Amino acid sequence: MRAVPAPKVWVTGLTVGAIAAVVALAVQADKGTKPSVAATARPSVSASPRASAQPEPSATAVPDASGTGRRIVYSLGDKRVWLIDASEAARRTFAVWPGTVDPAPGTYSVSLRRGDPTTGSDGVRIEHIVYFTAVGGVNVAFSNAVDGSSPPPANGTQTGGIRMKTADGSALWTFGETGTKVVVVN
Repeated sequence: MRAVPAPKVWVTGLTVGAIAAVVALAVQADKGTKPSVAATARPSVSASPRASAQPEPSATAVPDASGTGRRIVYSLGDKRVWLIDASEAARRTFAVWPGTVDPAPGTYSVSLRRGDPTTGSDGVRIEHIVYFTAVGGVNVAFSNAVDGSSPPPANGTQTGGIRMKTADGSALWTFGETGTKVVVVN
C-alpha cells in the first residue's frame, strides 16, 4: 500500500511554493521602470492685502504627523495619497476613491502585492493591488480599475479597495514594494 503524505507536508509544500512565486514576482517587478519625480506646485510670493502670521497650508501639502522616511501616506479625510521618498520629498500626490471599510489611523507595511488583473469584491476588474492591512476580515489595499474608471457605488458590500486612476496606480505599484511603510492619517 502506498503511503500518503501527512496534511502538514501538503500545507508546507503549498506555502513554500506560494512564497517562491511571490518572491519571483517581486524580483520581476523590481526590474521595472521607477516613477519619475512628478511636478508639484511650488509656493509663490504674491502681494496680499492682509498680513498672515502663518502661511496657509497647501491643499496637497503632506499631512502633519505622517511619519518620516520613505513611505506612502493615505489621508482618510482628504481622500488623497502621497508617495514620499527617503529625502522627505513628495514624489507624487493624487486623489483616491476609498472603499466602504477604512483602516484605522496608524502605521502599516505593504504586506502583499498582486500585479495581474483580477476581479474586485465589487465586480470591477482591478490591477496593481498593494495590500497593507485587513479590517474585520476585509482586506484593505490600493488598486486601480483596469479601465481607469472610478468604482461604482457599493450597495451594502464591504470593500477595502482604495481606488485610483490608472497612471497613479502604476506609480504606487512601482513605489510600494513589499515592506514599504504605509501611514494612515485622519
